[in-house]
Amino acid sequence: MNPKEPLAFRMRPKTLDEYVGQEHVLGKDKILYRTIKADRLSSIILFGPPGCGKTSLARVISETTKYKFYKINAVTAGVADIKRVIEETKNFMLNPAGKSILFIDEIHRFNKLQQDALLPFVENGTIILIGATTENPYFEVNKALISRSMVIKLEPLTEENIYTILKNSLERKDGLGEYNIKIEDETLKKLAVIANGDVRTALNGLEIAVLTTNMDKDGYIHITDEIVKNSVQDRKAIFDKNGDTHYDNISAFIKSMRGSDPDAAIFYLARALNGGEDPMFLARRIVICASEDVGMANPNALVVANSCMQAVHMIGMPEARILLAEAAVYVATSKKSNASYMAINKALDDVKNKDTGEIPMHIRNAPIEKMKELGYSEGYLYPHDFPGHYVEQQYLPDKMLGTKYYIKDDNIP
Repeated sequence: MNPKEPLAFRMRPKTLDEYVGQEHVLGKDKILYRTIKADRLSSIILFGPPGCGKTSLARVISETTKYKFYKINAVTAGVADIKRVIEETKNFMLNPAGKSILFIDEIHRFNKLQQDALLPFVENGTIILIGATTENPYFEVNKALISRSMVIKLEPLTEENIYTILKNSLERKDGLGEYNIKIEDETLKKLAVIANGDVRTALNGLEIAVLTTNMDKDGYIHITDEIVKNSVQDRKAIFDKNGDTHYDNISAFIKSMRGSDPDAAIFYLARALNGGEDPMFLARRIVICASEDVGMANPNALVVANSCMQAVHMIGMPEARILLAEAAVYVATSKKSNASYMAINKALDDVKNKDTGEIPMHIRNAPIEKMKELGYSEGYLYPHDFPGHYVEQQYLPDKMLGTKYYIKDDNIP
């Protein structure tokens, strides 16, 4: 055991058989497992949350491939580093295979120029690219690279996966096996829950707990629930307010309000606030939902949502959470109608794509007397002069007569 290396680093698997989790892509009947075992890998982009095993999988590949393996980090590397790898790959004396595997960690941090520098060598097979990213590669990675790579989504590790890795770390000599540790299985399982899919968090927490706890008189280091709680603290939320989870969470928040599920709406609201989301951004989403999805079924929802947004701006956090919760629940529990939303969309489509004709002369404005002589405003019927303040007359252009945009549904009073 090298005590200078963190436990999370020491516990990284060296073979596919040691790798825990991601059975949906690494099960023995899955294509990724077979291609790694056969050393017939093509370029791949791995994406998933922190601590799900992207770098560990790259390390497994580096231990099993016959090709020269290079690893660079997009934060510190540049085009010069890519060129160096290409030159060494093409050098027959250094690399008789004429092909190498290049692992780029955090590939989303490469700019367009850096990604373009890779493209011809990925295309001709000189480089087998393995890119790892916490961001959605379809947004962050060059489309040309995406089209030449297999995109694989890694999921957060399950609590069972993390428990297995923690258990292994207590037994392996390169883990914590050289320490006399006593810890209940239930405590390990609680640590796995706290980690929330991030095995690095779990291993770091366990290592801190062991290294900061004194040995008892019986010669053992006793790790309790309380020690684990103080070593890891709050349950880690998988949320990045600037990343892919931001879009997933806000989508779930809006769809929960639209779907009239106040509990789910509150859950995703809490998740966003816990992750540091801007409360004004959340307030604006509630206003939009109040208009788009509640609409004429309960016009007061827009009043409540707009009042919430103004109050959030004045008050700020942490009290703003109460205002946001009230507005989100109000919108979620209101009857729904998207009649106005559908009406304006259909009208905009017609205006953009059809010959919609001319505005009827009788409803045109005539601020100058001479304009009336040309027919402007002639024949206009003022509705308030008629019983019920209504009179039937033409408002749509001749070419649009009979068109229905606002279709009242059963939820509209």
